[in-house]
Amino acid sequence: MDVLALLADGFATSLSPLNLMIVILGVTAGLFIGAMPGLGSVNGVAIVLPLTFIVPPSSAIILLCAIYYGAMYGGAISSVLLGIPGSSTAVATTFDGRPMAQQGKAGLALIAAAMASFIGGTISVVLFTVFAVPLADLALAFGPAEEFALVLLAFTTFVGLGGDDVLKTLIMICLGLVLSTVGLDLISGQPRLIFFDEPGFYSGISFLVLAIGVYGVGEVLYTIETQRKSPSVTPAKLTFKELWLGMKAINRLWKTMSLGSFLGFFVGMLPAAGATPAALMAYGMAKTTSKSPETFGKGNIEGVAAPETANNAASTGSLLPMLTLGIPGSPTTALLLGGMVMWGLVPGPMLFIEQPDFVWGLISSLYTANFAAVAINLALIPLFVWALRMPFTVLCALVLVLCLVGGYAPSQKLHDVWLILGFGVAGYLLRKADYPLAPLVLALVLGPLMEKSFRQTLISEQGNVMAFFERPLSASFMAIALLFFLLPLLKVLRKNISKDKVAPAE
Repeated sequence: MDVLALLADGFATSLSPLNLMIVILGVTAGLFIGAMPGLGSVNGVAIVLPLTFIVPPSSAIILLCAIYYGAMYGGAISSVLLGIPGSSTAVATTFDGRPMAQQGKAGLALIAAAMASFIGGTISVVLFTVFAVPLADLALAFGPAEEFALVLLAFTTFVGLGGDDVLKTLIMICLGLVLSTVGLDLISGQPRLIFFDEPGFYSGISFLVLAIGVYGVGEVLYTIETQRKSPSVTPAKLTFKELWLGMKAINRLWKTMSLGSFLGFFVGMLPAAGATPAALMAYGMAKTTSKSPETFGKGNIEGVAAPETANNAASTGSLLPMLTLGIPGSPTTALLLGGMVMWGLVPGPMLFIEQPDFVWGLISSLYTANFAAVAINLALIPLFVWALRMPFTVLCALVLVLCLVGGYAPSQKLHDVWLILGFGVAGYLLRKADYPLAPLVLALVLGPLMEKSFRQTLISEQGNVMAFFERPLSASFMAIALLFFLLPLLKVLRKNISKDKVAPAE
């Protein structure tokens, strides 16, 4: 009953005229951002983040979460109509969404994606409401040793669960940790890594500058190179007949969508796992459990519904560790975490005690954003098709201007603008070399927390490194982190063993 009372108070906050307008604006902007190839929720949140200083912190986080939610919905638009994922979270939607569009079922595919996203989002928000308080209570037992072990777990889940090259992921994490140490030492106050004696480095490197550089400017450069001409758009009309057929088709997919929702939520809760692996896992599970797996990849509506329920559920699940533990569950929530710190809010279990209006206002706004997203998505499908005909050159120029203005506005330092351009070129080159960018941003955000908790533990325990293994919670996290770190090694060994067995037969 306490949870229901707190949720009711939250709705009083989220349904205020200002916040309701912010939810509608954020969801609409997020839908367009998610639908634009090469953008996605990370880029959208990074670009809009500097603008949030004009509203109170509670309204700011509601705006960013609404953009995040809308982008999850919008990612399916370009996946179906263009065959190009709006973001990595919508890659699995392309497998069956594009064939459906080529068969003249684009409207049905978009309706299925919207309704599946709504169901996945609804189930995950209910789970979020149920699990938020117990997880926050558990987090009250955390000390510096547990914080360090949990951050280490976040990094190892990136290594162990990610689909990227393990060595490249480790390199990017280490690079992000190095960049996080730029500035003044936490304990002694001595300057560290002040490149070329530039005064701007004394205040460190802002995660916002890095994120806008690698995700904004870097993506613009990469898009200009790869999209030499605008791809053809598949026409899509939304009629009441197609809407009714879509509702009937979705009604038969409760098993697929339920599995996708629960899987997505709990995968999203894993630090750094996020919506992309959740969507791919849900697609694989739907194909495995389907009565006609051979139709997947050829226009099966289950192949659209499964990843869309999972990626929307994961987007909500990734907010849970951010609020309760201060550990982001995805690159986008890493940006949200940094934004909360900039607004003077400290994510973690005490946030539920010290700022209950903020927390429950945010949770209730997820319900509002979910309803707003599905309604706006269905209503604006014809407009999305028109917007996607915008030349890439115009889109890229617009994004570049927003990146530079957004990076300059918070600090009003030209130093940050030059850093954004430098990180943009670096992000483009890393993308070309197939290096994952998410671990870099995650490491920059979590690096100071990792260093602080590590040094606090060693100081309090007089240099005893075994302190991380003597406390039950931290020891458990360290053991899980070690397991995730060894998973890629075990996969490589298993492949080598299987090759050795096949070799004599040849």
